[in-house]
Amino acid sequence: MARRAPYRTGDPSLDARIAELLEEAGISRDEDLVFEMLVSALRIGRESASRGDLKLVNAALKELRYSFLVFEPYASVPKVSIFGSARIRRDDPAYEVAMRFGRQMAEQDWMVITGAGPGIMEAGIEGAGAERAFGVNILLPFENEPTALLAGDPKLINYRYFFTRKLTFMKESKAFALLPGGFGTLDEAFELLTLMQTGRSPICPVVLIAPEGSTYWQTWLQFIENELLGPRALIGPDDLCLVRVCSTVEDAVAEITHFYSRYHSMRVVGRRLVVRLRTPVDERELAELNEQFADIVVSGKIEAVEASPAEREDGDVPDLPRIAFQFNRVNYARLRRLIDALNGPRS
Repeated sequence: MARRAPYRTGDPSLDARIAELLEEAGISRDEDLVFEMLVSALRIGRESASRGDLKLVNAALKELRYSFLVFEPYASVPKVSIFGSARIRRDDPAYEVAMRFGRQMAEQDWMVITGAGPGIMEAGIEGAGAERAFGVNILLPFENEPTALLAGDPKLINYRYFFTRKLTFMKESKAFALLPGGFGTLDEAFELLTLMQTGRSPICPVVLIAPEGSTYWQTWLQFIENELLGPRALIGPDDLCLVRVCSTVEDAVAEITHFYSRYHSMRVVGRRLVVRLRTPVDERELAELNEQFADIVVSGKIEAVEASPAEREDGDVPDLPRIAFQFNRVNYARLRRLIDALNGPRS
């Protein structure tokens, strides 16, 4: 495989000055990536990008930088994003459902992330409590102000762009809960499933919740089954396992917490996918996994492994037990099935 050419400005003397600047600024961690970001800024400044393009890149970078700063102190705390309509009123049963869900997740030592608006978003924050909630607010000229529950809270972040806001939701969350909503909620549902189906986002639990008697998600699921999974096979039969319709708040909370009961996380190391677990697998279980999931193994087999040098160098939970295999990087829904098999049935 050909080695990637270094990403540089094309001017060796300018590159040397960038390196000196990094040293002077005291940047010694991941300086190669910071170097390339500065190169990108200089390149786009010298090229034909319009002022509008420059403003977009500048604002997006600043929004992401600030987001990383706000979330970093809470990196070890699991977080669930709650999506739903800003137009749901306090007397709507969906408001109570969202509030109960936020409260029960906080009782499980999770934090919640919402869009910081009224309706379902405010309900989730109210249930969890402001101290266990983040608000990622989108600045729109026609929507209401962010919820007063997070007024003055440093965990309230304002975004100009939907794409940076969405990236924050996806990057920071280990689970997602969706309640009834409009175009935005359905957009978030489909984008979540698309990212997981294509491997662009980690596999994690996605639960759909609605008040008792509501047909909102059942009707949505009927459309998926009839039009996408139907005769034209626009999605695969396993893809629906990426999302679960839950009958109650308790069912949704149990679905999320069970997902992480044994499974911890995964990472690609070299050509292998490494799956980190809270308890080790034995030989019998490995044999069953290899028989059941041979279709997603490119070569070799699923086997128990030690932490790789890369994981140890990064301090990436090196003490947890692991399995690893060469994943085909196609059937991500089957990967969700493998996680479910590792976790076992819910009690």
